[in-house]
Amino acid sequence: MPQQFNPRDITWLGFNARVLQEAMDKSVPIHLRIRFLGIFSNNLDEFFRVRVAGLKRAMDFKQKVLAESFYDAPSKILQKINKLVINQQEDFDRTWKDVQREMAKEKVFIKDYKHLTTEQKEFVVKYFDEEVESNVIPILLHDNKPMPYLREKSLFIGVAMRRKEWQYESQYAIIEVPVTANGRFVLLPTEDKEQKDVMLLEDVIIYNLPHIFSYFGYDEFTAHCFKVTKDAEFDLDNDIKTTLADKIEKGVKSRRKGKPTRFVFDKEMDKALLEFLIKKLSLTKRDSIIPGQKIHNFRHFMDFPDVFKAYQKPAERTAFIHPEFARKQRVTDVIIKKDVLLTFPYHSYDSVIDLLRESAMDPDVKSIQITAYRLASSSKIVNALINAVRNGKDVTVMLELRARFDEENNLEWKERLELEGVKVLLGIPNKKVHAKLCVIKKRVNNRTIQYGFVSTGNFNEKTAKIYGDHLLMTSNRAIMADINKVFTVLNKPKVDPTPALKTCKNLLVCPQFMREKIIAHIDKEIEEAKAGRKAEMIIKVNSLSDKTLILKIYEAAEAGVTTKMIVRGIFCAVNQKNFKTKFHAVSIVDEYLEHARVMYFYNKGAENMYISSADWMTRNLDYRIEAATPILQKNLKKELKELLEIQLEDNVKARILDKNMRNEYVESDKKQKIRSQIEIYNYLKNQKY
Repeated sequence: MPQQFNPRDITWLGFNARVLQEAMDKSVPIHLRIRFLGIFSNNLDEFFRVRVAGLKRAMDFKQKVLAESFYDAPSKILQKINKLVINQQEDFDRTWKDVQREMAKEKVFIKDYKHLTTEQKEFVVKYFDEEVESNVIPILLHDNKPMPYLREKSLFIGVAMRRKEWQYESQYAIIEVPVTANGRFVLLPTEDKEQKDVMLLEDVIIYNLPHIFSYFGYDEFTAHCFKVTKDAEFDLDNDIKTTLADKIEKGVKSRRKGKPTRFVFDKEMDKALLEFLIKKLSLTKRDSIIPGQKIHNFRHFMDFPDVFKAYQKPAERTAFIHPEFARKQRVTDVIIKKDVLLTFPYHSYDSVIDLLRESAMDPDVKSIQITAYRLASSSKIVNALINAVRNGKDVTVMLELRARFDEENNLEWKERLELEGVKVLLGIPNKKVHAKLCVIKKRVNNRTIQYGFVSTGNFNEKTAKIYGDHLLMTSNRAIMADINKVFTVLNKPKVDPTPALKTCKNLLVCPQFMREKIIAHIDKEIEEAKAGRKAEMIIKVNSLSDKTLILKIYEAAEAGVTTKMIVRGIFCAVNQKNFKTKFHAVSIVDEYLEHARVMYFYNKGAENMYISSADWMTRNLDYRIEAATPILQKNLKKELKELLEIQLEDNVKARILDKNMRNEYVESDKKQKIRSQIEIYNYLKNQKY
């Protein structure tokens, strides 16, 4: 019987549906429901920019060859995507209407240009004149001229204008809404001090259209919003004379030329204008042309104004200092003696910043080496590293310029770090560096002491407040030795990394070797299951799509290995009829974004456990530098396993992934979900370290 797999892109849409489900949940605080709608929209934009664009490019190749990689023909997947996206958009629209009803109960209203009071009309005219007009430049459209460049991620107003004496003829124009310059939301004056009226910037502009186009003498206007999503991938040229930074900069600029992958418009848009735009954008039936409601680019609603009655965040979801550091003066002194496992966002990220700050000031510290993938906008990590350089330390930062959609930010970080004297590494050709590593070296009494950390998530103090991740602080010599081997490879980008990485004895590293070690661990469990002994593994990742590892999971299930999985997003595995023990998999979407990767193997009671930067995807395992570190202390292994078991039991709003990806959800009392978060918080807080 042929093995079955779920197409990765269809399963990803299932994940985004679970994000939307959080917005549907009336027990979620109203400001978070709005935020989830924004997250859903932002996720979908990125999906079309990357995944749908990739599928469309793949259609130019032989379908049979690609079907094996995609687990179905790209053309069929695209058809399913269009159907699912339209259905999800309908759910989104219904949810937004429901959210607005809830907003009204708190006297918060979205006001459009048709429903303003006299005072508000005067305010909108004045606001446009003083704040907005200088940023608004209309572009007239003509049949015989090419379509102007439409900026990616921007929101546009399509305007149809005519004079009353014209019976048929219309003039069309587009206006880019200047959200970057003016923000998306405008607070209007109200007579009722308890009422909050919020106006969208596009409505401010639409209200002022007669003024904007007064020169032309038009007296009838219809205006509706639309947005275009483009292919965000770019190819790096092979010119050896060009630096990687220059190639990245050129590639970012080339995104301007990306082909449209989705066109979303207000379904009330002037029909002739709609046809004109579709024609000018060279869109076809193969493209995603999606009619929607009035509001687009909902991603901005992640930053909706704070206009609701005070929401007191429960103490159970407020970060606290890890008990090992709570009564100690220096983080360094603790981790030189013992390993400490931080779990975010429950534990405070301050301990990581403190360790780097201490290292920057410590006269015995000689060097710091660290990887950086996505940094916070005003990074305290970078601030500590710069001060370390100023204090005479050798600081090396492996900065991944190819972090998708963060390329421009990282180019700026590169320039700043180099100006401050930091040695900036840019990785290995054709391999992204996604490992989360840091090693600090100090010299005491002619002896070198090494310590640092390995993480599942980026070294970013802002995302650490909302992403669920683990970070191991350690001075374990074997782990530090392997981290040094990785940095040796990164310091020699032109040298084949394979021989050096293969010598790592404790870290599981990519490319390739992590998969080999994972397979070896699973084989041990299979052997035990076949012998009738206890065999168990728990896998927690963001995505599971690597065919080799999925087939190995199938082999384990056939042998009777108990397999439990927490997989947030892409999940290509399907339980087969011949499995002796079917695997159990859940996906949890909640107030915090599940981002940690953890592997547990029973191994005859020895219980091997790792935290990792790598998802179980071919791109991670074969085409990236990744690292997984073992958790060696028994108390930390016990703690981490119990945390996994808490999450495996928390099926509230968790989609059961082993039901062939049908839209089936486990429903239960919302209190169970909050209880689980409280349980994790209290469990960590009450640990006796």
